[in-house]
Amino acid sequence: MRLSALTIIALTFIAAAYGSLMAANYSVTLIEDNSEIEVRDSLDAADMPWAEVEADGLKVTLAGVAPTEALRFKALSTAGGIVDSARIIDEMDVQATADIAPPRFSVEILRNDGGLSVIGLIPSDTDRESLTARFERIAGDTPVTDLLETADYDLPDGWIQAFEYALTSLDELPRSKVSASPGRVSITAITDSNEERVSLEQSLRRAAPPSLKLSLALSAPRPVITPFLTRFVLDETGTRFDACAADTDAAKDTILTAARAIGLADDATCTVGMGVPSPAWATANVAAIEAVAALGSGIVTVSDADVSLLATEGTDQDLFDRTVGELEAALPEVFVLNAVLPEVQDPTAGPPEFTATLSPEGQVQLRGRLSDQNLRDVADSYAKASFGSTRVYTATRIVPDLPTDWSVRVLAGLESLRNLANGAVTVTPTTIDVSGNTGDADANASISRLLTNKLGDSAVFSIDVTYQKKLDPILGIPTPDECEAEIATLLTSGGISFEPGSGDLAEGAGETMDDIAAILKRCGDLRMEIQGHTDSQGRDIMNQELSEARAQSVLQALRDRRVLTASFTSQGYGETVPIADNKTEEGREANRRIEFVLIRPKPSAPEQPTTLEQVESTLPQIEDTTETQEQASE
Repeated sequence: MRLSALTIIALTFIAAAYGSLMAANYSVTLIEDNSEIEVRDSLDAADMPWAEVEADGLKVTLAGVAPTEALRFKALSTAGGIVDSARIIDEMDVQATADIAPPRFSVEILRNDGGLSVIGLIPSDTDRESLTARFERIAGDTPVTDLLETADYDLPDGWIQAFEYALTSLDELPRSKVSASPGRVSITAITDSNEERVSLEQSLRRAAPPSLKLSLALSAPRPVITPFLTRFVLDETGTRFDACAADTDAAKDTILTAARAIGLADDATCTVGMGVPSPAWATANVAAIEAVAALGSGIVTVSDADVSLLATEGTDQDLFDRTVGELEAALPEVFVLNAVLPEVQDPTAGPPEFTATLSPEGQVQLRGRLSDQNLRDVADSYAKASFGSTRVYTATRIVPDLPTDWSVRVLAGLESLRNLANGAVTVTPTTIDVSGNTGDADANASISRLLTNKLGDSAVFSIDVTYQKKLDPILGIPTPDECEAEIATLLTSGGISFEPGSGDLAEGAGETMDDIAAILKRCGDLRMEIQGHTDSQGRDIMNQELSEARAQSVLQALRDRRVLTASFTSQGYGETVPIADNKTEEGREANRRIEFVLIRPKPSAPEQPTTLEQVESTLPQIEDTTETQEQASE
């Protein structure tokens, strides 16, 4: 049967269509294969084997887990260089952000009369309710501003002790800035006086944990000095300041430089305070000091705006007149000069004299001449009121024709004696001599101001008062190192004895324990380890137990003597730490010992301070991390 022409035409079209379809399908498959291979080769060449490539028609899908967001974009860019970016489907993930380094926890606390504010980053498991209550207790009636952020990370080493110490310190720091980070606390504070500054610094250092890195910057306000006084002396013993005041550090350096140029000791200093009568104070002081140097000897007192120059007896009149003229020209306008050249006195004539002495035990004796019975009664009553009624012995006599200002001079001398721990005051018609020892570093200046106020700017007096640290009620407390050394010296001269083979103290050890307790009570709070040591005779385990028992007995003996031992520990070391040869009897005796060793803070590597900007820059990263973790958990 023959096919019709229409059938032949239809079959021809069907055959052509099938051929076209087969060709198109082959082309698509070829494009898929080529695209997938080329993109994969490009990613491998770019060191991104984690990227998975799958072609579906003209589309290319990228999958896999990119280590970072930047590498994800790099993979898209690399694939886009092979095929049209419109054909790329991104199904890549980014590696979980749990691997991001944890942020650095830190807190900065500001406290003043206006309230307490805190900012920083703390662990999320912190008890915020308890912490807020603690801030409110510290702040009292003032407001609390809490700007703390939290982060869910493990606690770093040293964070708890640093944060707790910072909070505890705030109770003693009403005007301060306290910064805490793991293992480190920095404190900047203002105190009401220098005495408070020294006491507070000692208290804060003793309370710090041994491993904590502590930085203290405590300051005291400048004192108000009235009158603003400098008294400079140049005599046969050398040069010195009985009192020295300055309004600025620069003024202090200027005054001291001028005095050192004519022999003042390098360790001399001036008190920087408030109350200066003129900005030209340093200029006036330098001119006055140079005038004394020109005379060769003498005393100059600058009290507020009054300058009193007292030359030494026998000074050449022409030299005196020339020096006075030059000083008047050099002084700034507000300062007024009063210069005196004493007349030469007959050295054989003995002046009337009144003497008051103060012994180291606090006993006071009054001797010499007084003008009348009323002055005797007043002097006796004043001394008893100042030093104690049972400590004053009066052996004065009444002599007529004493100077009219004798009573003022005597009472001024007695008042100056109150600045001493021990010493003497001698009053004559022409001078008052004060000498002795003191625990007040500003005693010379205080005595100078007192006598100047009582007797006038031109008063003649000498002050030979020595400051002794051991007499200072604040600085007189031995340092921890001094306490350790003092106990070591005591134990070297006579150790603590025990019953043979026992941890019990021997009967004769009580006196030594009394002496150690007395030292520790003077030292205040210390962190100490009481160490027990033995010789090498006997078994190791028995020596260890014996050393521990003896160390514990010493600790208990101190408690019995009411020594505060909350910060003390006892530890036995047996025979492991010999200090002498155990082969000799002398060596073994030296090794059987008790030692008191300070527990010193461990040094830590310095860290860069955390700024507010660093804390703020960390917060977005933490927020992103938290969101990613939440999405991953859904």
